[in-house]
Amino acid sequence: MASITMDNLGKVYAGNVRAVTGVNIDIADGEMIVLVGPSGCGKSTLLRMVAGLETITEGTLRIGERVVNTLEPADRDIAMVFQNYALYPHMTVFNNLAYGLKNRGLKKAEIDRRVKDAAEMLQIGQFLDRKPRQLSGGQRQRVAMGRALVREPAAFLFDEPLSNLDAKLRVQMRVEIRQLQKRLGTTSLYVTHDQLEALTMADRLVVLNGGRIEQIGTPMELYSRPETVFVAGFIGSPAMNMLPADYLRTLVPAEALAHVPQNADLIGIRPEDLALAPPAMGEIGLSGRLLLLEPAGAESHLHLVFDGIDEHVVVRLPHVPDVSEGATLQFSLKREKLHPFHQASGQRVA
Repeated sequence: MASITMDNLGKVYAGNVRAVTGVNIDIADGEMIVLVGPSGCGKSTLLRMVAGLETITEGTLRIGERVVNTLEPADRDIAMVFQNYALYPHMTVFNNLAYGLKNRGLKKAEIDRRVKDAAEMLQIGQFLDRKPRQLSGGQRQRVAMGRALVREPAAFLFDEPLSNLDAKLRVQMRVEIRQLQKRLGTTSLYVTHDQLEALTMADRLVVLNGGRIEQIGTPMELYSRPETVFVAGFIGSPAMNMLPADYLRTLVPAEALAHVPQNADLIGIRPEDLALAPPAMGEIGLSGRLLLLEPAGAESHLHLVFDGIDEHVVVRLPHVPDVSEGATLQFSLKREKLHPFHQASGQRVA
């Protein structure tokens, strides 16, 4: 096992096209870091730079104590799990797991031990004689993980490994991957565009946007205190509501917003922080007209329009209320649940 240190990493393609700029991340030994962001944000490019599949244009990459900028992938002591499994279709599961070990010249007894241990850990021992076409998607993903596992690497790299699975299997596999990573204590770098996957799996999250880091922190740090408008809108589902501060100042008593800096011109409100009830003492009261009610099993999403602004407001409730579309509803909000931002810079101001 080993730490991974990225010091001002950058990637520039021909034509001065920048994919990654000034990335600084210190991944501790045994830590699970998740890179998350929209398509084209640079997360897969950054992962491939760590893997050695993309050249590093700027900065320094260390795995453990070694600078690995120019090392071949096979010499970096890492193992990668790909989105498309990348299994050899003509080989049995056993041979898929053993192939890399044979190429490295390990003895047969050691290969058998590693394959057996990985198969037992991933519960695929009964499939060792089968070929990939005879397996389900989840079983193939376990084989892909097993192929990384048998190498006993210093670090695991995961490139959206669950994106080809159905919703139920994704949940199951993300739990299994996280449990396995904790049990082994192997340093891991995981890429996903799925924020729920990121929130549930990470020791720390790295939110990328336009090839740059927006914020690094634990899932709860990013959720409870986003430092930029981008992070506020990307982390959390439904996304954080953004309302003009001047609009709120016309609706509520001045003392209700006394703690909001005057240079904040945008106020973020989490959908789940709005309660369908009149405001109690010290709370903020808001009202809006219901456009659409979306029941979602044990919870519901209410889409509302507030007089005086164009933005729709979404409220997330832990139940399905008995309300009619078109009705005007009153909501309450605790003052400390407001997130103030400066719109031009996109930065939090308190």
